[in-house]
Amino acid sequence: MQRITRVKVDDNNPSKLILLDQYNLILSLLKPYLTERTFSIFAVPKLIDNNQYLAWYTNLEGQPIPVDSIADESLKQKITETLQTRINDVETSIKTIVLDEEQQKIISLWLPRIKSLSNEIFVINDDPVIIYSLDEPVLPKPAITEPVISPKTFWRWWHVLLLSLLLAALGALLFCFYPFKKDKLAETIPQIIIIPPILVNKPEPEPIAESSKEEPKFVENLEPKELPIEDKKQDIKIENAPKPVPKVKNPPNCITKEEIKNNPNPSRMIIVFDNSLSMIATLAEPPSEVEQFFQYLGYGYPSYMSEQEKIKYYKKMTRLPSRLSTSKKVALSSIDKIQPNIDISLVTLNHCPAAHATQFYDYSSRNILKNNINRLNPSAVGGGGTPLYSGLEKASSMLDGVKREDYILIISDGEDNCSKNNICTLANYIATKKPKLKINIVDIAGEHKIDCVANMTGGKVYIAQSSKDMIKQMNKAVSDLKVDRPVCQ
Repeated sequence: MQRITRVKVDDNNPSKLILLDQYNLILSLLKPYLTERTFSIFAVPKLIDNNQYLAWYTNLEGQPIPVDSIADESLKQKITETLQTRINDVETSIKTIVLDEEQQKIISLWLPRIKSLSNEIFVINDDPVIIYSLDEPVLPKPAITEPVISPKTFWRWWHVLLLSLLLAALGALLFCFYPFKKDKLAETIPQIIIIPPILVNKPEPEPIAESSKEEPKFVENLEPKELPIEDKKQDIKIENAPKPVPKVKNPPNCITKEEIKNNPNPSRMIIVFDNSLSMIATLAEPPSEVEQFFQYLGYGYPSYMSEQEKIKYYKKMTRLPSRLSTSKKVALSSIDKIQPNIDISLVTLNHCPAAHATQFYDYSSRNILKNNINRLNPSAVGGGGTPLYSGLEKASSMLDGVKREDYILIISDGEDNCSKNNICTLANYIATKKPKLKINIVDIAGEHKIDCVANMTGGKVYIAQSSKDMIKQMNKAVSDLKVDRPVCQ
């Protein structure tokens, strides 16, 4: 994979990082549905030099040349047509992909700029590659349809007026010339006699004698028995009163909405996720077999193994459930349990020399965080490695840990193999400078090589060497951080 170009990243503009996450999500959605040639129009972005620059890479081989620098107009036209054809293939493929609501929204935002020919375009051996700027994607403007207003013609209301006048004239003629006598008319008109009202003195109602509460006797045979008059009134009032809302039984440790609202400086959390090559190992084999597998990967397979045996052995040692697949599944489940007022960031350990950190995601943006975790896939690019020292250093620098309680959860299967610095010394420094920063560790390999990080910061180590252990230990690790309080109903 070669680099095409790089641009300076503005650290003070987190929206650009969100757009970068959206673009990476689109690549992961489209790749399974596109041919390799069609997918090659998308350059792959990566943050480099401690996230100061954004570099754009491609799998195409050859010298990248900006299309605008090509003098041959016929060649430039040919490249433009090739790009348009591949963009049409992308648009057609999108219609066949089943997307959820969040993915559909992101696609609708980005599709207009994918189709736009105003992007920066490079060409490598006649194959175009698009470089996007991280500006806000513009929503496509809906077509504005002018309302059709029918013209108000003069004759429309004139016809109505003329018809009214004709009917009035016809009525007058009938009245004047119709042969009938006025006396006859008088006979046909009914006489209205007005009778003055007669005032009648209404007799005073006789007082009703109070009945004894033991009577009337006719009530006794009714089942169920009616209540006395006074009690009956009270009973009617009770029936007409609104039914009380049943009380919800909340767990004792729930967090109220008022508590969330009145906390201007809530805790923050960072998940340090090991995405190194060792995470491809299966959890279905004992640690000794996994260690032997790593020896083969590092120093080569035995000479007596045929190519078919090597392939069969590799598939066996990387079958599901793997360390990575189970870690992803459990991490996604844990994120859903973390209370909504805690923002979360992700630090990934991909390869040496440094770890990669995302921005903090609030509750409404957790789908982007989960998509980032879903896309994790170990790669040998850069030589691999587990930059755990760099990841811990970066994560601790992003948290307060002095004025508020902050948390780090490390999910890893080993120690740092990128730096010669002592990670225990770093943990001691963090504990001194940030006494309210607590670090828990889910140790997949169970080798206890970084226990000091948890011990020095008041955290705990949870060993998980099987799929069931992983779920159990991860839930314990999150619960122990006290960040999974449900919201009171």
